[in-house]
Amino acid sequence: MSTLRALAKAQAVAAGLAQPVATVRHLHLSDRPLVVVPLAMAGEANAPLAAMVGTAHDEARLLVVPQPRNRDQRFAFAAELAGIMLPYLDSFCGVSEAVPVDRGKDVRYRYVDAPQLLLPNPAGITFLRLFGRSTRFRRPDGDYPVHPSVPLLGRWLTFFAERAEHPGSAALVAMTEALTLHWATGQSAVEDLHLPALLGWLDPPPGSTGAEAAARAEDPQVCPPAGPATDPDFDNRRLAPAMAAYAEADGDPAARSAAYAELERLLRDQLTPTWELMWRGVGLLRALPPGTRVASRWDGDKDAFTGYAEYVDDGGGPQPRRDGAVAAAVRLHRLERALTSYAVQRAYDDPLVMAEHRLTGEAFVGDVTLADPKRVDDTGKRPVLRPRIQVVTTEPVLVPVGATLYSPARPGQKAKVVFLTPGADGKTEVVLELSGGMGRGLTAPPGTVPEVGERLCLTTLSDAFLPAGNFPATEETPWTHGGPPTVGPAPESGDGDPAEEWT
Repeated sequence: MSTLRALAKAQAVAAGLAQPVATVRHLHLSDRPLVVVPLAMAGEANAPLAAMVGTAHDEARLLVVPQPRNRDQRFAFAAELAGIMLPYLDSFCGVSEAVPVDRGKDVRYRYVDAPQLLLPNPAGITFLRLFGRSTRFRRPDGDYPVHPSVPLLGRWLTFFAERAEHPGSAALVAMTEALTLHWATGQSAVEDLHLPALLGWLDPPPGSTGAEAAARAEDPQVCPPAGPATDPDFDNRRLAPAMAAYAEADGDPAARSAAYAELERLLRDQLTPTWELMWRGVGLLRALPPGTRVASRWDGDKDAFTGYAEYVDDGGGPQPRRDGAVAAAVRLHRLERALTSYAVQRAYDDPLVMAEHRLTGEAFVGDVTLADPKRVDDTGKRPVLRPRIQVVTTEPVLVPVGATLYSPARPGQKAKVVFLTPGADGKTEVVLELSGGMGRGLTAPPGTVPEVGERLCLTTLSDAFLPAGNFPATEETPWTHGGPPTVGPAPESGDGDPAEEWT
């Protein structure tokens, strides 16, 4: 936890209200997200009990599995969920846009928008990931056939679960993580995983503090769990008798219909409060203006969606159960690069996030007191424009002479530290030599060089392109990592014993 977030949490306790830790929204929010509130049966391995799904507040659809231990009913639920989700995904595959590549020499095409799935918490994402793994290898023929849409749904769920691991991605978002990215509450990080308690701090009822609202929200009688877990008292006292009544009504259509209606009513009552909270959270996030670099990260999600949609259309197979050694290393490297870039972009977009780096000495803010925008360096083979500016700051400057700094106001420009002169009054004079972002001539265009009186933020964080690492080819995997992979038929999976574990 950073110092500023710890301070914000202390202020939240004192004020009785969550405190903002961001001035802009750091994730894309779709105009038509698909909200999914799953519910799993307690004591069973990823057995779906119910789900509430929809793209609008007043368009919720409830899916129910009366007997989650019944294999046929579980896959019927999967087919019903596919009947909602797959058309939603297909609705984004109609219109493409041209994207210049190779410095404008060529173009590629991607869809103009991409789907976005919203779930209450990270446990819901885990549920979808396991549900995708348990369905993507199923087959519409053989001994235990399923509807053809079920394996396709599993592959898409796996795609979204993998995107959720990508820093900065907004394809699959847990509402609790999205809200805590922008606000700090007066409770622990574990308590923040409970959506009703979290929103109690963010938007308490009139006359109540965040702590009081969160305490009331933790009562399952007031607000049921936000899924996928269920309340044990509800399981024992209400759900179990309703499921037993449905099972006992086998052979009596009227009694079975009545038992199903009662079960559906119970599950709707359990899911509806979380459904309402999800849309309250969407409203709070929509009130924040998006950060400048949010759109470029969403472009990455659109690229990923377009690529996988084309892969599926071309008949590509399901994702493997495990990555090979090289594929795993490449994926880890890609995620690390994305994490570094995401941290820098958030700091560039948001002064509150940059303030955390100012506390650690990775950035400082000062005023430009001198500027020489016409300075030319002619010591080389040809003269180049190298303006110099002087920045005076009252903050500690921990970078050495010769270090390269960057400014969020001009991210394409480098500032090399030439001199550091500490003053007796606690101020430090920093002389910087600028390069880049000023064209190719010997005269800097207006606005490209900071002017005297401008307040400037300088940081060691760079938003420049990070080159990819070099990895061996798959057939050259070293023996320490399993040796060259053997080529053989893919293992049979998901078509054997119907009692096979769903994890």
